[in-house]
Amino acid sequence: MSDRLDPDRIPRHIGIIMDGNGRWASARGFERTVGHAAGEQSIFDTIDDCLELGVEWLTVYAFSTENWNRSAEEVDFLMAFNESLLVRHRDSVAEKGVRLHFIGLSADPRVPRRVVERMAESERLSAGNTAMHVVFAFNYGGRAEIAEAARAIAEEAAAGTLDPSTVDVSTVAARLYLPEMPDPELIIRTSGEQRLSNFLLWQSAYSELVFTPVLWPDFDRAALIECLGVYQARDRRFGGVVSTDEAGEH
Repeated sequence: MSDRLDPDRIPRHIGIIMDGNGRWASARGFERTVGHAAGEQSIFDTIDDCLELGVEWLTVYAFSTENWNRSAEEVDFLMAFNESLLVRHRDSVAEKGVRLHFIGLSADPRVPRRVVERMAESERLSAGNTAMHVVFAFNYGGRAEIAEAARAIAEEAAAGTLDPSTVDVSTVAARLYLPEMPDPELIIRTSGEQRLSNFLLWQSAYSELVFTPVLWPDFDRAALIECLGVYQARDRRFGGVVSTDEAGEH
């Protein structure tokens, strides 16, 4: 634990938008795919760091529903890369007590069946682990997740198993991809971009957002500690106020 951090204020759940792989590669005269490969170590170093710091949940944005708009070559690489990543790392991660989860549109026919099978295998192999939960948001989009929940509610109402008048926030939350996942207290985006890009839209309602200029392949423990320091310096009010002087703030 860094002496810069308060161990009692480590976020229970951190979400990370891993951005900047392409720019990292382009700056070095490489193809974009080289940047994705270079970012691999950052993923597993960050898992180790979060585990050591006492983070309970870590969600990483591995492939978005909008990433299908990239070149066929890059998409094909990312599909094969994510499959290879699971095969090469899931056992070592599981041995550390990490439970793996995957959220997203796994039934999308564009996702190779072998990738879906690898994800299911990884979840099954790590199901008994309790040291930390790592969630890969793969073929994921926040809008799609909310739409899927709305569809489930509509189907239940049409079937007569759900009274529409009882639908509330908890009804929607219970039908998200991973209902037991707590909302992230902190969302980090690397590369300097300052937007959520359709990541955990429902869950991030009160998340603290920290944007770092560090490109994902260069994201290391020092960068993580820096982001956590920014988070701990903030006052999380959830729409409330801490003094009468701030009574007009929202």
